[in-house]
Amino acid sequence: MPGLSRQPSAAAQGALLDPNDTVVLLLDHQTGLFQTVKDVPIRELRANTVALAKIAEQARMPIIYTASEPGGPNGPIMDELAAAAPGAKYVGRKGEVSAWDNDDFVKAVEATGRKTLVMAGVWTSVCVAFPALQAKADGYKVYVVMDASGDVSEMASDVMLARMTQAGIIPMTTNTMLSESHRTWNRADAAKWGALYAELVPNYRAVVESYKKAQDVAKGSTK
Repeated sequence: MPGLSRQPSAAAQGALLDPNDTVVLLLDHQTGLFQTVKDVPIRELRANTVALAKIAEQARMPIIYTASEPGGPNGPIMDELAAAAPGAKYVGRKGEVSAWDNDDFVKAVEATGRKTLVMAGVWTSVCVAFPALQAKADGYKVYVVMDASGDVSEMASDVMLARMTQAGIIPMTTNTMLSESHRTWNRADAAKWGALYAELVPNYRAVVESYKKAQDVAKGSTK
């Protein structure tokens, strides 16, 4: 991995997410379903989903997003997603609740040649968990981004999180996804990664702004 002063062993490398083997799957981020989400504030859910898409774009991870019935009461996919991930591929489903039961969706994943899947969506206990469990059974390494996913209750999310982790699925947050994809500041695109941190974590943005101001003042005092 470029930019690291010590290249990790195969075992150590496997302990963290490998962006070069990863596909990001965004499942049913639909505005009708958002109205049923009770375990995470909708504003945070939408912001984290946008950030997750931008992280994937920055790290050159393929993004596949889907909806089962965007013309029905579940509503259309959130508008921000297309702008955040212009390179993403949309795969419509034919009513299947689990995206892994849709032939076109699975073929799109297989076409990437990658074996690590990062999933997020609404509802966590259904639209995320079902394909996560199925993909894991089919031999994929599966992560679920919990704060870019939403559910009908905290209990629903917690119970399914326990079931998924028992099956070997790895839970993570958007910020962890960002850091595991980034890995080092010793890289040519460091400023772009810094902008993603500032967008995702407002308090970190304040740190960056105060640091920049202090540097500007210091430079001015030396003139």
